[in-house]
Amino acid sequence: MLPPQRVASPVARPVSGLAQSFLDYCRVEKGLASNSISSYRKDLERLTATLSVPERDATATDLTTYLEGLYGAKYSPRTIARHVATIRNFYQFLTAEGTIARDPAEFISSPKQWSTIPKYLNRDEVDRLVAAPVKDTPTDLRDRAMIELLYATGLRVSELCKLEMSAIERGLSLLKVTGKGNKQRIVPFGESAGEAVDKYLAEGRGKLLKGRPSKHVFLTARGRAMTRQTFWLLLRKHGRSVGIFRKLTPHVVRHSFATHLVEGGADLRSVQTMLGHADISTTQVYTHVAQRRLRDTIDRHHPRS
Repeated sequence: MLPPQRVASPVARPVSGLAQSFLDYCRVEKGLASNSISSYRKDLERLTATLSVPERDATATDLTTYLEGLYGAKYSPRTIARHVATIRNFYQFLTAEGTIARDPAEFISSPKQWSTIPKYLNRDEVDRLVAAPVKDTPTDLRDRAMIELLYATGLRVSELCKLEMSAIERGLSLLKVTGKGNKQRIVPFGESAGEAVDKYLAEGRGKLLKGRPSKHVFLTARGRAMTRQTFWLLLRKHGRSVGIFRKLTPHVVRHSFATHLVEGGADLRSVQTMLGHADISTTQVYTHVAQRRLRDTIDRHHPRS
């Protein structure tokens, strides 16, 4: 395994022409989101800066050595898994284009993800968080609607912030969501979230718009679409106001949504569909969460535990 210092901070340089062709293909033909393209670019910049041979000449050994270097630099299993996915997709593209004769990434393995259980809120914490925006101001009405909808649907924060008015089927309590890779899915939401959204749309959104047009549901005080960074800060502020001081992010609320569904008996395929996971193996982590909760319950309450 390579020593950490060899890969911890390589000097990034612009991606090669081959990598740029791959990024263009992902953007134009696969229709991937800008966040995914940005992640691919960063991974390929690191690969280019670290490999001792041109990308087209890399062997399975070269790629394995590169990944071992990431392990040595203490990257998380999830980050390394993303690098593996980038490398696999990149070399599949080069092979399909006829740039290389054989795919060197065909048999490289991905690390086991979720070596630690994802953080999530218990139900009392969710109730407190949802109730944190207590005022009837436009911004508090917006914040409560966003938190309610986030917990009710498990949307990614980018999906929540980009939600458009036309995506809400209020009569059916459904959202039409465009997720990663421009893939669309239908996600139901409950009456509590629906009522919070109704109140915000009736009493808050127009005051934030101040006559300006916008297709987005959730807006800043300047009438612009809510950003991920701004909502993250708002969520942490509301969390602190009700005594939730640990690291709170929109993804923690998404994990809470999925965890509570599985604990309540929801089948994994349904949870996978609502979360927009491409692979059910990603969703299976929530069975481990539920199993750990059962283990903790026995340890605390069984007389012979």
